[in-house]
Amino acid sequence: MTPRPESSGSRPKGTAGEKIPEQPTAAQQKSVAKKTAVPKQAAAKKAAPAKATAKKAAAAKTTVGKTVAKKAATKKAAAKKTAVEQPAAGTATAKKATAKKTAVRKSAAKKATTVKATAAKTTAVKAAASTSTAAETVAGKAALAKSPAAKNTAKKAPAKKADTARSAAATTTAAEAVAKKATPAKATAKKAAAKKTATAEKTAPATSTVAESPAKKTTAGKAPAGKAVAKKGAVKQAPARKAAARKVPAGQAPALEAASAQVVPPEMEVAVSPAVGAADRERLLGGTHHDPHSVLGAHPVPGGIAFRAFRPYALSVTVVAGELRAELHDDGEGFFSGLLPLREVPAYRLVVAYEGTVLETEDAYRFLPTLGDLDLHLIGEGRHEELWTALGAHPMTHEGVTGTRFAVWAPNARGVRVAGTFNFWDGTGHVMRSLGSSGVWELFLPDVGEGELYKFEITRPDGSRTLRADPLARRTEVPPATSSVITSSAYEWDDAEWLARRAEAPAHEAPFSVYEVHLASWRPGLTYRQLAEQLPGYVKNLGFTHVELMPVAEHPFGGSWGYQVTGFYAPTARLGTPDDFRYLVDRLHQAGIGVLMDWVPAHFPRDAWALAEFDGRPLYEHEDPLRAAHPDWGTLEFDFGRNEVRNFLVANAVYWCEEFHIDGLRVDAVASMLYLDYSREPGQWTPNEHGGRENLDAVAFLQEMNATVYRRVPGVVTIAEESTAWDGVTRATHHKGPSGFGGLGFGLKWNMGWMHDSLQYMSHEPVHRKYHHGEMTFSMVYAYSENYVLPISHDEVVHGKRSLVSKMPGDWWQQRAGVRAYLGFMWAHPGKQLLFMGQEFAQGAEWSEAHGPDWWLLDPGYGAEPDHRGVRDLVRDLNTVYRATPALWRLDTDPAGFEWIVGDAADDNVLAFLRLDPEGVPVLAVSNFAPVTRQDYRLGVPEDVPAWHEAVNTDAARYGGSDVTHPDPVKPEPQPWHGRPASIRLTLPPLATVWLRPA
Repeated sequence: MTPRPESSGSRPKGTAGEKIPEQPTAAQQKSVAKKTAVPKQAAAKKAAPAKATAKKAAAAKTTVGKTVAKKAATKKAAAKKTAVEQPAAGTATAKKATAKKTAVRKSAAKKATTVKATAAKTTAVKAAASTSTAAETVAGKAALAKSPAAKNTAKKAPAKKADTARSAAATTTAAEAVAKKATPAKATAKKAAAKKTATAEKTAPATSTVAESPAKKTTAGKAPAGKAVAKKGAVKQAPARKAAARKVPAGQAPALEAASAQVVPPEMEVAVSPAVGAADRERLLGGTHHDPHSVLGAHPVPGGIAFRAFRPYALSVTVVAGELRAELHDDGEGFFSGLLPLREVPAYRLVVAYEGTVLETEDAYRFLPTLGDLDLHLIGEGRHEELWTALGAHPMTHEGVTGTRFAVWAPNARGVRVAGTFNFWDGTGHVMRSLGSSGVWELFLPDVGEGELYKFEITRPDGSRTLRADPLARRTEVPPATSSVITSSAYEWDDAEWLARRAEAPAHEAPFSVYEVHLASWRPGLTYRQLAEQLPGYVKNLGFTHVELMPVAEHPFGGSWGYQVTGFYAPTARLGTPDDFRYLVDRLHQAGIGVLMDWVPAHFPRDAWALAEFDGRPLYEHEDPLRAAHPDWGTLEFDFGRNEVRNFLVANAVYWCEEFHIDGLRVDAVASMLYLDYSREPGQWTPNEHGGRENLDAVAFLQEMNATVYRRVPGVVTIAEESTAWDGVTRATHHKGPSGFGGLGFGLKWNMGWMHDSLQYMSHEPVHRKYHHGEMTFSMVYAYSENYVLPISHDEVVHGKRSLVSKMPGDWWQQRAGVRAYLGFMWAHPGKQLLFMGQEFAQGAEWSEAHGPDWWLLDPGYGAEPDHRGVRDLVRDLNTVYRATPALWRLDTDPAGFEWIVGDAADDNVLAFLRLDPEGVPVLAVSNFAPVTRQDYRLGVPEDVPAWHEAVNTDAARYGGSDVTHPDPVKPEPQPWHGRPASIRLTLPPLATVWLRPA
């Protein structure tokens, strides 16, 4: 190292290969005499120990003495200056002669309270590092040569004015420490002074454990480290003790083999400061350090193990390893450092003292990364199908220590820190490390566990900072609070039977009747667990096969109903914990009810604490502003072409199905994803590479999502809310259609066209319906182009669209009759059914997320209660008959399962058709959408059915109708009608649908 001016304090250790005199030689004494700047009293203090070992020193090689003499002659002026400056310098250095040693002793005496030169330091002790506990431990363990100035020494210095006694005490302490800590040192301690050379050789490894922060501190003036040890050793007392006091950095131990008469050049002593360098210090303080683990923690360095801690606001930091305790030097601004003369990094903990409290904890910067190369490779490729296990916050045991692993993807960040309740929302001391080119930042924090709140403090490319919620947080605070919450699941499922049989038949070939629910308003105020006590029973009683939950993922604004998601991996905390939600799903499964969930991968809100420009630049959103901004909702669209973003969403779909046993995902706003020009005017969008308007990235994402979900989770179904004529929404991804695209791979698709047309028809006055008859029949033109669900969803009963019953024209009786007739037609039409909550009992008001369904309409004390209860009873019976009649669901996607009887009776407002099961067993559905009774209405029927029995009549009195029914079986007549060889005559009730099946 480059020499620097000598400073006060102890001196650095000598190199292993030196022949160091035990006491000042004649040459050294001359050097002392020449250095007149050294105070006489200092020389006097050195005299006694010098005489005690004079004979041994004379017998030793004089190489060091000669060198000292030479340097003394050439640097006399500097020596004089040093002698004056040493008391004020306060830093351990190593010059050369016994005179210098004396000056060091004087400095130590004067600076005891500030420098605290430890007794164990036979080398230079770095002024301002540790306290008395460090010195005491060094005396017992010889591992605290690091601790610059022990408080013990500080206290002893004033009391023991006699430098001879103090020097002897220091030597004894160092010898004992080495004897206890290092095996070679123990052997050395037993050697006689006559065996000095052998002793020196064996001492080097031992003394390396004492090589300490002063040695590292040694810069310019400490270059002659080898001599410094020799001189310091010369002042120490007994020869046996002296050998132990000669400390050598562990890395120089091999030099012992050359322990001959030569003196190891001073340049071979590498002095390293344990303090954090200026550049690293600035980056750590500024939150822009990409690899804090390479600086903080414990690291082997020449001279031992350097310990560095960054603990803002701490008063002191002490390293504890077994019985070893060493207080680190306070370097200012929350940085602490020290050098321990150890061969390898021990298992250690930190004792951190703050004002009013002391905390003992593991050092977060001593751990290896918790993520492996495979995780990072899969994340980079966009193929990590269990991404939630790699990123986010995970309580875990790492290297035998319990804590929480934090990981976040932020490739544009200059730095990332973790802030939370565990550090009083100051992330300064919890700097994360960047894992290569993956863009992932990671940190394992010991002693941090479940329930703690946290966010990521990200330094943007422009140097500004932003505090962000975890994109993969699995639990959040209750909105409007926005913090993420550390969580892990301990839930034990009890739905194995349901999971085992849900894959027995694909959804499009099974009964599939869905009750759509907004959990927060179904029964306002109920938690997940309270809902679990009521919702399963209610849905089962009505005969629905599934519930569809409007978005459960966390969202900041309740008025969005969950469709502007910020916490894609966390069930909303408004109703409870993630395990509480698991309990609700479990109870629904135990009741035989499947659970579908609305999933929103199309867009996300612009909240500054969430995903928008997450790391300072467009990350989850597309970098092209025209592609990023959603024109309808003021949100941002995902960049489906980016591997990591696509992975984030695909893994999210898998996450809900695997972690929460969700049976299906209804994907929201698919049309807005598929088209580049969706809701955009010319000039507001850019064509794809083929010049078309299709979003090829979104197509690839949806195909991958569907393929992955179906492969990993047998028995689930994905459902597309897609309102256009995109070809192949429910076609297999590997089957290309006329457009050249493979199918999107969904299991089912909402039939938005049927919903719109049929509701439009029903809203007309019956007298005008004949002019709109095609609105009820057109759906059969494309009914088998996809696997359809017929949805009467929340979207149709809000924002001025009125509730289902209120859409119907006429008086109250006609409105209820119209709803009943419509529901009967809907349940019989090819496709699955979905009905939004409140419509099952003909609620007159629109739905509001603030107060939910009007349950009071079913209160027996309410006068119109029978009217509402009648509609609900009809829904129950429709579901009961539907589930028991394969003709109504088995061939929903096969044209062989449907036959028109009459589809052109526009003047009569009558529709009649057959539904067939695979065996050809029929169900006859007849709807009369006129408010008049039609007597002896003839309908053609198959001739092989001897009689027909009325299965459902929506005009029955128990439903609130006029009770025009057919209690007796209806027998066909041989009169051909409607192209059929036989026919039956029915009395069609007004505004009613009748189902008949073979008697």
